[in-house]
Amino acid sequence: MLSLDLVYKASTVLNRVVRHTELIATDKVNSHCRVWIKPENLQVTGSFKVRGAGFKISQLTPEEKERGVIACSAGNHAQGVALAARQLGIKALICMPEGAPISKVEATRELGAEICLVPGVYDDAYRRAIELQESTGMTFVHPFDDEQVIAGQGTIGMEILNENPDIDTVFVPIGGGGLAAGVAYSIKSLKPSVRVIGVEAEGAACMKMSRESEHIEMLPRILTIADGIAVKSPGEHTFDLCQQYVDEIVTVTEDEICAAILALIEGHKLIAEGAGAVSVAAAMFEKVPLEGSNVCCIVSGGNIDVTILSRVINRGLMKGGRTTEMLIELPDRPGSLLSLTRVIAKEVANIISIHHERNGESPDVNSCNLRIVLETRNFEHIVQIKKAITAAGFLIL
Repeated sequence: MLSLDLVYKASTVLNRVVRHTELIATDKVNSHCRVWIKPENLQVTGSFKVRGAGFKISQLTPEEKERGVIACSAGNHAQGVALAARQLGIKALICMPEGAPISKVEATRELGAEICLVPGVYDDAYRRAIELQESTGMTFVHPFDDEQVIAGQGTIGMEILNENPDIDTVFVPIGGGGLAAGVAYSIKSLKPSVRVIGVEAEGAACMKMSRESEHIEMLPRILTIADGIAVKSPGEHTFDLCQQYVDEIVTVTEDEICAAILALIEGHKLIAEGAGAVSVAAAMFEKVPLEGSNVCCIVSGGNIDVTILSRVINRGLMKGGRTTEMLIELPDRPGSLLSLTRVIAKEVANIISIHHERNGESPDVNSCNLRIVLETRNFEHIVQIKKAITAAGFLIL
């Protein structure tokens, strides 16, 4: 059974395996409260997952170690299992969904694990891993619904309170719920007054839906850039623990996740993956009242697929008012574009791109449409630019 003694034991065992990720104070997330970041993206393998996997594998019997371990993962748990298995000289087989980021697949392979790619999403990889476990006799290392794994993740909560006992609100990402269950259990056991807020991506909110219906639910589909928490259904242990110890569950949008990733890059030179940034997004966009609070955001991982990073940054810029797109009706005569760009230049906005649509749908046959993307300071700046463009006689569609 999960107990505080088990979390303490995990902490002792993991001292030889994990990196102590010290809290980082920041004034760039929310000006209404004091915020600290728990940067598990700087952890060994770039994710908190090495904690749970490392503790679970360390507790195997000699016979179990001889047979090896099997796991399923979208990437971060895979690397944690692979690293822990390599350190103990144990064979590891990891089932991963075919859509997992190539960077995570290759990183897992480089750590010495055998990879089995499975069509579909995490839940499909899970089913295949169970089939292989039954036929091979290998020990299955569940990514979240295992009490030793949960205890390993719970060491994060212990570390947060040890370093800053004044923390009164903790935002923790939720996928299957292992991290949230472990952190909430350890924090509530040590200091019950602390609020623990679980954060899910809007397109993969299985724990929130399950909590509201008071039994485990299965999402029909998931859609989010936060692949590390893209889970259709929570675990039995994690659901029960989150019901008991997590105060509230909130969701964040894709644009809010992108804005949080961008804020971490610009403000702290930290790379977070979508799953890791949801906690920061919840604090940035104040999903619960935070005025005057001492807040900790657990950034659970940093293994983002670099091929989508530019798209994430662009969406983050748009969400933060740092870029904007306008469709403007322009008189189709010489000098019109020059007049418009002078207005924009006077407002100190930078033109990123222009697309001229001469055969647009404007009712005025003597006009054309101009689709323009601008680099701006903030939303107030955007309003100011639009007022200037309108005052100059141009129509914003």
